Amino acid sequence: MFYSGLIQQLDLSDSEIAIVMGHEIAHALREHSREQMSQALAAQTAIGVGAALLGLGKASADLAGSGYQALIATRFSRTDETEADRIGLELTARAGYDPRAGVTLWQKMITANQGTSPPELLSSHPAGANRVREIEALLPTVMPLYSAAIK
Repeated sequence: MFYSGLIQQLDLSDSEIAIVMGHEIAHALREHSREQMSQALAAQTAIGVGAALLGLGKASADLAGSGYQALIATRFSRTDETEADRIGLELTARAGYDPRAGVTLWQKMITANQGTSPPELLSSHPAGANRVREIEALLPTVMPLYSAAIK
């Protein structure tokens, strides 16, 4: 899901809306939420057991949990986001929406979020510029799908 305010704020075209929808559908198809919950539960269990075995207190376990969340979980999340971008772009093209809209969408997002994004290492999402580069690299693969869909 995404909020309709995004449509108005960025003045999105139909193809740009399709890019967002394809991305969100890809998350659902790949079950990213379930996967992230399983990883978090496993990490929390491992940290708790490790802290108990080493005789560390709750503060140490909490610190380890924060470190996991800031450094490791965000990397998994960035990987999921990149995968959702890739699959979503293909879904968009197959549905007959112009996949080049992924580039314009992320250019609009970069402009709207200028100066407010954390460094990619600490973010759960790839940097906008990296997303643009990834989409541009995928265009030769998905443009034939788009061409076939609009015939």
